[in-house]
Amino acid sequence: MYPYIRAVTMILKGGKMSKIGVYDTHVSHHRAWPWDTDLFGEINHGRMLTLFELARWQSTTRIGALGLALKNGIYFPVAGVSVRYRKRIPTWQKYRVQTRFLSYDDRFTYVEQSMWQGDTCMSHLLLRAAIKNKKGSMTPVEFLETAGLSTENRPLPEWAQKWVDADAIRPWPPVDGPIYDS
Repeated sequence: MYPYIRAVTMILKGGKMSKIGVYDTHVSHHRAWPWDTDLFGEINHGRMLTLFELARWQSTTRIGALGLALKNGIYFPVAGVSVRYRKRIPTWQKYRVQTRFLSYDDRFTYVEQSMWQGDTCMSHLLLRAAIKNKKGSMTPVEFLETAGLSTENRPLPEWAQKWVDADAIRPWPPVDGPIYDS
């Protein structure tokens, strides 16, 4: 089940934190609760995506964009993600999530997130998200202007740009097509 109460709590806490710029790094602190973990007593890999999402909600709140998005029916569907899972985070352990907006292009925004314990990176995520509203898609520039935020853009780091380039040549739909059980 989606952690709705936790999401609202993160958003409310984010509203009480100092504002940050679009390209500033947001740091949030968490604990691996039993309902986040799997049979092996570590954060479940699927749940990790939700935990990263909660940190993005808080970051977006601190930037000053979430209130506008909710008020105007704007949402940010994930359009692609690449995750490196490197170290386990056991039940009850504390960790932090670092979230930073990297860049945007004509269709997507790009976000980098990582989970840390001390100086050890436990996992790392690169995500792209579209921006939608009731009328359809919005460009990142349209959203930033609507939110009254800077439209300054930065080039993606080389490693992130190579991911974008590789994904652009990936076939869609998958080449093999659907397989039906008979």
